[in-house]
Amino acid sequence: MARKVTLYTAQWGDMPLETLCEKASLFGYDGLELACTENHLDLARLSPAYCEEIKSTLARHGLELFAISNHTTGQCVTDRIDERHKAILPPRIWGDGDPEGVRQRAAQEMITAGEAARLLGVSTIIGFTGSPIWHLLYSFPPVAEATIQAGFREVADRFKPILDAYRRHNLRFALEVHPTEIAFDTASAQTLLQALDYDPAFGFNYDPSHLGYQGVDYVGFITSFAPQIFHVHMKDVWWSDRPTRAGVFGGHLGFGHRDRYWDFRSLGRGRINFEEIIRALNAIDYRGPLSVEWEDNGMDREAGAAESLKFVKQIDFPPSRIAFDAAFEK
Repeated sequence: MARKVTLYTAQWGDMPLETLCEKASLFGYDGLELACTENHLDLARLSPAYCEEIKSTLARHGLELFAISNHTTGQCVTDRIDERHKAILPPRIWGDGDPEGVRQRAAQEMITAGEAARLLGVSTIIGFTGSPIWHLLYSFPPVAEATIQAGFREVADRFKPILDAYRRHNLRFALEVHPTEIAFDTASAQTLLQALDYDPAFGFNYDPSHLGYQGVDYVGFITSFAPQIFHVHMKDVWWSDRPTRAGVFGGHLGFGHRDRYWDFRSLGRGRINFEEIIRALNAIDYRGPLSVEWEDNGMDREAGAAESLKFVKQIDFPPSRIAFDAAFEK
């Protein structure tokens, strides 16, 4: 059986859940991946009754729920907090903006997200970790190895109470490997797993779009971390095959600018080889959903979401359970 296809709701955060469910059902999606936003899953309103209301809304439209996401709050658990974070956090977490207070409140909110997952009947919480050492990425002035390792230990220490809380309820956290996170490619993901002592409650949300334009082997990532692939985002990205005015770091140009080296694209319109991704997911026996995270500044989002669903349904296929030439045997 082909995998279920869900729509990640963060890019639709301006839309009430009822309206979004109507559209997702009309497009033909099997379900949603709910983002912890005011319109979709407001953790400030968390209660058994509120979660039953969400489940009823999905059920009315024939939609299932497979995971929830809390990227912006997770970002603030270990980040170097500044005014940028105020724009992505609810006031109750930002508070007075004291960095350590923000980090501690963000960590507690991630534990609350786990409680929401439990009440909603799902086991996977997707998000970011932030990073205390992202600003040291380009090592000049030279950065001591001990400083980098201390950064990984800090992330492990700050996430330990969150993972402990998740483990008690058979929940798991899936980090979306992504620039500005402590793990942003295969090498850093491996270092993070080691810092966490391969905690079984910690794994990855696989999203090839954040790896491809960096030059990372995004298919190899799947086979490298087969036990830790907890969830999959389907998102495409385009990058240039010729020199551009702004390189991989973006030149401080906004998404959609014609001079960028890379940009997110609607599924099937970028350079990610989804055929090989599906084959790799089949090889590791990944049976979870394929969640469309739609981003394309040059395309209407409703047209893109509908088109992306058709693309995923077409590209996905179940693995073979027999050798193709088995019929030749007597």
